[in-house]
Amino acid sequence: MDRIKTDILIIGAGSGGLSVAAGAVQMGADVTLLEGHKMGGDCLNYGCVPSKALIASGKAAWAQRHSEKYGVADAAGNADYAAAKDHVHGVIAQIEPVDSQERFEGLGVRVIREFGHFVSPTEVQAGDTVITARRIIIATGSSPLVPPIPGLDKVPYETNETLWELREKPEHLLIVGGGPIGMEMAQAHIRLGSKVTVIEGEKALGKDDPELAAVVLNKLRDEGVVIEEGAMADEIKGKAGAIEVVTKDGRSIKGSHLLMAVGRRTNTEKLNLKAAGIETTKTGVKVDAGLRTTNRKVYAIGDAAGGMQFTHVAGYHAGVIIRSVLFALPSKAKTAHIPRVTYTDPEIAQVGMTEAQARKEHGSRLEVVRFDYAHNDRAIAERKTTGFIKVMVCKGRPVGASIVGHQAGELISLWALALANNLKMSQIAAMVAPYPTIGEVNKRAAGAYFSPRLFENPTVKKIVGLVQRYIP
Repeated sequence: MDRIKTDILIIGAGSGGLSVAAGAVQMGADVTLLEGHKMGGDCLNYGCVPSKALIASGKAAWAQRHSEKYGVADAAGNADYAAAKDHVHGVIAQIEPVDSQERFEGLGVRVIREFGHFVSPTEVQAGDTVITARRIIIATGSSPLVPPIPGLDKVPYETNETLWELREKPEHLLIVGGGPIGMEMAQAHIRLGSKVTVIEGEKALGKDDPELAAVVLNKLRDEGVVIEEGAMADEIKGKAGAIEVVTKDGRSIKGSHLLMAVGRRTNTEKLNLKAAGIETTKTGVKVDAGLRTTNRKVYAIGDAAGGMQFTHVAGYHAGVIIRSVLFALPSKAKTAHIPRVTYTDPEIAQVGMTEAQARKEHGSRLEVVRFDYAHNDRAIAERKTTGFIKVMVCKGRPVGASIVGHQAGELISLWALALANNLKMSQIAAMVAPYPTIGEVNKRAAGAYFSPRLFENPTVKKIVGLVQRYIP
């Protein structure tokens, strides 16, 4: 058995683990990184990257079939599903070198391609190697949750880990789960030529502001996606090419392929956490505000920490713990400024409190300001006028922003900046946005906050009148 001593041991080479490794080694730490599967983790290989690539293929097909409104004749927009998957894998291949073992070894990281498990509070075994570390980072991510629905084990189904290898276009794709992953893949596949039915036990996009969700769901229905809500899957029958989902209320929904998209579970089962004295919760590894586990030498970040499951959260967590691990300085993770985006068309983006949350928290002190895409000149020029922004404001500062519409995921960054730095609405309003851009939506929302204070204020009108009358 080989033995290694290191300053920092990172278990998992996904977004969070790689960010810690790159930062720590370049600042002088001795870093060891374990990865038993693919470098880059879920995001690169099965999640964010391939899903957005397939969405791009769907958008291209849709654009060809709906170009007449721009003065360009509509085309067939026929999609080659296998070629679209080639595009997906080409995108992954182009990004892979950034996350590769060779790159990180070039930075000075010791990379061991084995799964690791704890053998003591300060030791982890990976294959034939035992690593003793001053600090250990659990960055093992998450995997698709597959619920124990009767019959599911007898029929073929896809998850986000297997979908990218499917080369034959589904004739009729059944998607169990109406969250962001389910709805993104529903729209991508309907645009690529499949029939699609989404089966959701409660409300589709149920974690989003209902007003924003309604805009997206109406658009998907207009494109042909069938969305069965309140349809809890009770049994799954059939075989390859002929699958049937029976719901608890007796509905029978038939299709050719099945995608399970009901949620995620943290990857902790291989870690032997008990040997390290590390406790878990229902959602992941138990951590404090500084992302330390119940073993003070061990941290958990990203999906493994059991909170918001986004790649950018894992990257943010990496920055939080580097301060503590490398410099022994106090550092805490926060969530109020973390944005989330659903990459449908139109997109949904949220940061901070939703309107319902803000009303509950701030009551009568809350003001909600809005601006519609229909009044943005760039949106009009590009025929992207569906959508709106609403900003929740308390005492002159934004406490949340909700956007549904074209490039909502790009627009939300400004409000994430505002929440992270406790900015005032006056500072947003002072920004000069180039014309004509979709980004003006943000400035106009800030302007909507001040408009009644300026244009409907009798005191302002009185002062203006006096100035005009008496000042030469």
